[in-house]
Amino acid sequence: MLHHISFGVSNIERAAAFYDAALAPLGYVRVWDDLRPGEPDQAIGYGIAGGGDKLAIKLCPAGQQAPGPDFHLAFAAPNRGAVDAFHEAAVAHGGMDNGKPGLRPHYGPNYYAAFVIDPDGHAIEAVFNTPEA
Repeated sequence: MLHHISFGVSNIERAAAFYDAALAPLGYVRVWDDLRPGEPDQAIGYGIAGGGDKLAIKLCPAGQQAPGPDFHLAFAAPNRGAVDAFHEAAVAHGGMDNGKPGLRPHYGPNYYAAFVIDPDGHAIEAVFNTPEA
């Protein structure tokens, strides 16, 4: 249904370091970037290598504001270990823990997820919702 989603960020270098690290364990990489230090309208796209972007971060130094408290973006993880690594990398690169990795039985018996707030206040999640082998 969705082609991609974009987040405004106040500091593109800080956000890039965060998303490069946090998304890598999930198998997502930069698929394009338009970085011109000191200029407006810089952006980076993330997705699966060789594919298009599913998340774009765009420099919005003045007036950047994260969506309200009931909004979050969930990324699919290939396994529970990737959820753990996502959380660890995100927190190590300026994110704030918003729910440590673990089962969330109220979402389903196999719903394993971790929640983080990025450096600009966006709520993100990594989830693996398949029984472990």
